[in-house]
Amino acid sequence: MNTGLRRATRVTALLSAGVLLVSACGSRTSDTSTGGGSGPASCVDTSGDSVKIGLLNSLSGTMAISEKTVNDSLNLAVEQINAKGGVLGKKLSVVTEDGASEPTVFAEKATKLISSDCVAAVFGGWTSSSRKAMLPVFEGANGLLFYPVQYEGLESSPNIFYTGATTNQQIVPALDYLKEKGVTTLFLVGSDYVFPRTANKIIQAYAKANGIEVRGEEYAPLGHTDFATIVNKLKGSGSAAVFNTLNGDSNVAFFKEYKNAGLTAATTPVVSVSIAEEEVGGVGVDNLVGQLTAWNYYQTVDSPANRTFVEAFKAKYGASRVTSDPMEAAYTSLFLWQAMVEKARSFAPDDVKKAAGGVSFDAPEGAVTVDGENHHIAKTALIGKVGADGLIHTEWSSEKPIEPDPFLKSYAWATGLSG
Repeated sequence: MNTGLRRATRVTALLSAGVLLVSACGSRTSDTSTGGGSGPASCVDTSGDSVKIGLLNSLSGTMAISEKTVNDSLNLAVEQINAKGGVLGKKLSVVTEDGASEPTVFAEKATKLISSDCVAAVFGGWTSSSRKAMLPVFEGANGLLFYPVQYEGLESSPNIFYTGATTNQQIVPALDYLKEKGVTTLFLVGSDYVFPRTANKIIQAYAKANGIEVRGEEYAPLGHTDFATIVNKLKGSGSAAVFNTLNGDSNVAFFKEYKNAGLTAATTPVVSVSIAEEEVGGVGVDNLVGQLTAWNYYQTVDSPANRTFVEAFKAKYGASRVTSDPMEAAYTSLFLWQAMVEKARSFAPDDVKKAAGGVSFDAPEGAVTVDGENHHIAKTALIGKVGADGLIHTEWSSEKPIEPDPFLKSYAWATGLSG
């Protein structure tokens, strides 16, 4: 069991406490479900002219390099929604918490937000370890989590809405792209926690079915900074390409060592699924020019909705700031929640869940629609290349949204992966 999974198992006591606290403050509920849901009563107070929501991101620790910008985009969405009158006529009041890059802290803060702060919904999380630590808290307390980051799939919760990509919207298109480019050998490198290990299990299955040889699979703890051994193994493997599932600031050390070893995007390209525009600056543009990424949004997406989003973000946070996939998915999640609440005419979680299916939003990435059964959204897949300008430019697009298939039911080679 990896570190992230061990941490995730320590949330049982937090869950029990959260359920008790939700029941205790339930007497303040003024918006209970009309749908007769079986979960604990919500303690969300809608009697005034505002309603609370929770923002839960890592503002410190190894994941802060990625998550601070997500918090920024969420605050931008709140500001825009409030400027137009709020949700059901109520302004959004934000309660911000720091997950500190620790799954157990995410679980603790989620419990606080649901049971003590009585928020209507929580927006945040990044690593799959943080999500899995929070999942029993939200399910036990019947709260709502909007999770904005691509992940490994093989999961669906009635209390989580996944607005980032699932496997068939990011990892599988990336593998298809490499295959089309003639890649027959791969080296896998990732952080040692849930997402990379599960993603690589999926990649191994795909590779076996598609005539691709995986010549190495290496992991490093989150925050790890010494990649000499892993890069030496990578170089010695003679692999044609690298599939990178490292998260956070470990990417800085990895790509510097990769460059020091004489590896280049021209000879041994790296496809990353956790490096977006925000991380490019942290890793160093010179270390990443020409490298590939797989996402569903780039700042360079050419659409009226995206131009408006980018302009608004830069106007609020500075002309030098960039936008990225996770922050766009987070931004989008707030507007999807707003649409669900307004369709339900209720803030109660059970009513919101029942109203979710078919809800759409003209997002910066393009039109997105919620699947009411698995709580994921249809998304267009993009493969991009890092440019000298520090931005990522689309090399390939699926051209239209791909319906979410988190359990890969439509892929014969994935049989048994979710068991």
